[in-house]
Amino acid sequence: MDVKALISQLTLEEKAGLCSGADFWHTKAVERLGIPAAMVSDGPHGLRKQDLGADHLGVNESIEAVCFPAACATAASFDRALVTRMGEAIGDSCQHEKLAVVLGPAVNIKRSPLCGRNFEYFSEDPYLAGQMAAAFVHGVQSRNVGTSIKHFAANSQEHRRMSSSAEVDERTLREIYFPAFETAVRQEQPWTVMCSYNRINGVFASENPWLLTQVLRDEWGFEGCVVSDWGAVSDRVAGLAAGLDLEMPASGGWNDRKIVEAVRGGRLDEAVLDRAVERILNFVFRYVEHAAPKTPWDKEAQHALAAEIAGECMVLLKNEDAVLPLSRGETVAFIGEFAEKPRFQGGGSSHIRSFMTTGALEAAAGLPVLYAPGYSAAEDSATEEQIAEAVKAARQAKVAVVFAGLPDVYESEGYDRSHMRLPACQNRLIEAVAAANPNTVVVLHNGSPVEMPWIDRVKGVLEAYLGGQAVGLATIRVLYGEVDPSGRLPESFPKKLADNPSCLSYGGEGNTAVYNEGIFVGYRYYDKKEMEPLFPFGYGLSYTRFAFSDLRLSAPEIRDDETLTATVRVKNVGERAGKAVVQLYVADCESTVFRPVRELKGFEKVPLRPGEEREVSFTLDKRAFAYWNTELHDWYVEPGEFRIEIGHSSREIALSAPVTVWSATELPRHYDLDSIFLDIMADPKAAAVLQPMLESFSKVFLPEEGAAQEAITTEMSLAMLQYMPLRSLLSFAGDRLEPTALEQLVAKLNGN
Repeated sequence: MDVKALISQLTLEEKAGLCSGADFWHTKAVERLGIPAAMVSDGPHGLRKQDLGADHLGVNESIEAVCFPAACATAASFDRALVTRMGEAIGDSCQHEKLAVVLGPAVNIKRSPLCGRNFEYFSEDPYLAGQMAAAFVHGVQSRNVGTSIKHFAANSQEHRRMSSSAEVDERTLREIYFPAFETAVRQEQPWTVMCSYNRINGVFASENPWLLTQVLRDEWGFEGCVVSDWGAVSDRVAGLAAGLDLEMPASGGWNDRKIVEAVRGGRLDEAVLDRAVERILNFVFRYVEHAAPKTPWDKEAQHALAAEIAGECMVLLKNEDAVLPLSRGETVAFIGEFAEKPRFQGGGSSHIRSFMTTGALEAAAGLPVLYAPGYSAAEDSATEEQIAEAVKAARQAKVAVVFAGLPDVYESEGYDRSHMRLPACQNRLIEAVAAANPNTVVVLHNGSPVEMPWIDRVKGVLEAYLGGQAVGLATIRVLYGEVDPSGRLPESFPKKLADNPSCLSYGGEGNTAVYNEGIFVGYRYYDKKEMEPLFPFGYGLSYTRFAFSDLRLSAPEIRDDETLTATVRVKNVGERAGKAVVQLYVADCESTVFRPVRELKGFEKVPLRPGEEREVSFTLDKRAFAYWNTELHDWYVEPGEFRIEIGHSSREIALSAPVTVWSATELPRHYDLDSIFLDIMADPKAAAVLQPMLESFSKVFLPEEGAAQEAITTEMSLAMLQYMPLRSLLSFAGDRLEPTALEQLVAKLNGN
């Protein structure tokens, strides 16, 4: 389709009209020119297609579909191929239902456990989130269906999400909140990018030219269409000029007329409008030309896939005395309503109307299992009779498994949590069951970390997250050892909310949310603070054991425009088959800027039989060692020694090896009379210029022997000297230094 030729035939009103939706889910058609409408649908872990009575928050009915595990769970898989398979399945579903774009993945960073939408986001770590996002986009778009990576950017709270301004410094945006988007855009070119509701440093994302054009398009090379979050547009004309192509949903023609008026009034170049229309039509026709509505949608097969994926995502947090796996021949008590009716997805725009669900109790049919509901999730209560019944069942069983977690109302799109506790009735139930049976295991259904006041009184904890409609089947497979737990935490679990680095400023004051913690989000904070979390980032147990050995680097030193290859051997030294998650971290041994202790820069999931050993390789480029330099407005590697670390988690590093990295970029130098000696002497070139003058004036600054050195030693004098500005030479050198000589010195320091 010759899109440019079509645009030349459109009227100004038609072009403006194409820049907003026809209704809640469709783009506009122009029948006289054969331009069709395209339908989009909420995701990202299944389809929430609505035809009639559409609404963005899932209040009204949608078609029956397959609910896969939410992003909080799939990120725990640390498995790119698995997430790609899920994306392929969702892409097939879209083709069957004639959907051009699925609205996902959501990749915002988990700044705080309180964010109500954390279940829909991947991780607190930008590298992991980016890798998972790229894998999902690749899977969906391999089926010629578009994705809409969201919400760009810094939408890490639901509180006041449509009015709040995320106040984030440049380096933090670049190192923490942008990279997941950047990775997906550079690697996979999603068809669309959805901008967020919030302001960023005072400017709405929907009308931010720096965000939508300079960064997204000019720097990262995004070629697709930018679409608004539903109802995110404030000033439509400003948004169009900034790079916002498609407004969703329909605006009743109001904003279309504003665009027409702006063009006719000379306030908006029509070429800007044409460019937006071209981007919109590109994705519409891209889908139309590859539409395959006869694509089969085998929901039963996808249900089985959902169970497989959920099993790969579960994280075994505690397994004292090898209480797990359970024996199929021993009586087990299943306690808690979630055993029968699991919570498997979050609330809001991603809520799927599942065509079926499988709870753990149903999946355990035929096994010697006793059941007691224990509590009511809907009423958020547990009666004394319910707890007594649960205690009775626990006493009759070899192992008691309590299915606990957060009810639907606790976490949803649109609002944040006020605390990170489980319901009080569930905590009370767990403690009562643990007192009745020393072999108590807790299975958690939640989209974000929870406090665990009972952790020392139970022997096992299995984090199931929100595992999709087949979570019960997956849970039974893991509990009984059919599937080895291989999930690893994609986020840190603090012991209490007050430990979280954002706790003092999260949510903000009024419409201002200041990201005071900067780059120290999640494990970057806990590691730097040397604070013990409840469970660290990357943590997870297995029913077998893995050993790492023979870490080798391709070179002892490299330039930052070269790559480094790291190889390591991983072996299953246990008695069961399992999957190891090899995590590679990079640590800057000495830096003049604040940096985390270590940062995740690579991971691989490796299946291994007992005794089997494999070699894993990682390739690291400049970004693995760089930080965002606000003077250069670019990535910069500070020359020096780094450590390549191989670990089981951010807190369990098994191997490390040093490498020296030299920078191919020279930082700009500028010194003046207010520059201090410390900064000048840290620059080898400047230090060479300054050193002769310092030596000639050494007697001025250093105390003479005798009583003077008792008051202030040579070491003290040198320590004080480093903080003195160049202009102090005039004060202390007297007539030994002419002002012109100092000016000449500054010129030499600046290379003149």
